[in-house]
Amino acid sequence: MISTFEELPDIDAANVVRCARVLLRRPLLRADGPDGDLLPMIYRQRTALQDVFSGLLGYRLVVERRFARLHKSGPGEDAGRGVESLSPRGYAYFALTLAALTGIGRQVLLSRLVSDVRAAASEAGVEVADGPADRRALTAALRHLVALGVITETEGSVTADSTAEALITIDTDVLGQLVAGPLAEASGPQELVELASAAGPRRTEHAVRRKLVEDPVVLYADLPPEQATWLREHVINESRLLERFFGLVGEARAEGVVVCDPEDYLTDLAFPGPGTVARIALLALPELLDRGEPDPAGRHPVSWQDFADVCEDLVEAYPSAWSRAATEDRQDLVRAVIDLLGRLGLLRGSDGVWLLSPAAHRWLPQPDATPAQQQRESEPPAPEAPGWSLFDEMEEAAR
Repeated sequence: MISTFEELPDIDAANVVRCARVLLRRPLLRADGPDGDLLPMIYRQRTALQDVFSGLLGYRLVVERRFARLHKSGPGEDAGRGVESLSPRGYAYFALTLAALTGIGRQVLLSRLVSDVRAAASEAGVEVADGPADRRALTAALRHLVALGVITETEGSVTADSTAEALITIDTDVLGQLVAGPLAEASGPQELVELASAAGPRRTEHAVRRKLVEDPVVLYADLPPEQATWLREHVINESRLLERFFGLVGEARAEGVVVCDPEDYLTDLAFPGPGTVARIALLALPELLDRGEPDPAGRHPVSWQDFADVCEDLVEAYPSAWSRAATEDRQDLVRAVIDLLGRLGLLRGSDGVWLLSPAAHRWLPQPDATPAQQQRESEPPAPEAPGWSLFDEMEEAAR
């Protein structure tokens, strides 16, 4: 299938797989960033890597000596993948800043950049204000661009202080590769999102394979009919491809496919995890799965009240196990649990009615303590009657 990869010696082929995994996790890889030490290897194997990504996933890979950029498909309607530091307002400022940086040169003062961002907002019909909330959102967008290596703080620092000044250097090469969607082909923002999330050249094959690589659980019921049919027919071969080229293990089930990374390197959100919300979400799954009959696809309907009841029972049953700050507001706790399960892909829906994925059956936790209301004070065991003593022989000798 991938002739360049097939011709490689075993060691080089293993290195290509290693590099492919790094690029899946870090689509914008810089020499001075995390995993940047692999950039020379990626540069050497760029031809094979480009063939792997274009042939299997329909992704475009750009490799330079200073950076590598894998142009993955956009998330489309999936709102579970995003930058935690960016609010919707922050994302708006991020897009406006990219527009302002285009054609501005290699260096600019922070005050000038902020002025250009506001001008771009006015041109786009986006209302902006010089209040604390907007300053924080703009600062978060700029800090994210610093983290990506698009801009560098040459003098001073990017802060929310409107009076602070800084000199910013722009990496125009990285800036030009940042947007994955085809800007020249889009007539507006909505079309750009649609084009960025569109399937690859081999439409059904690429669309399904992208889901398998990017999502831990792919259910037949969530796929369009033609994609579900194709996956059922090719599920064994696809599992082999995932393992051979990306080191992933696919498990075929009646409802769909579960994809695992044995090394957890490509796992962006670990579950089970530490913290009160993650532990309550884990312990809530068995009870939630017992509420209501599953639909034909194996998904269990659950409501807000179901979540509220289960979370309340767990908090009351194990009062000393949870963080007081996390359980003080029960409504916030329920929202946090729902949000976590949604980001994990285990929960779909809105407006108080959700469907719990059949993949939730994989977690069957066993509490290691008895609920508080069932605990009983156990009496200490009665001491045994003294038996033979170390002094017995001494007593006999004294007689």
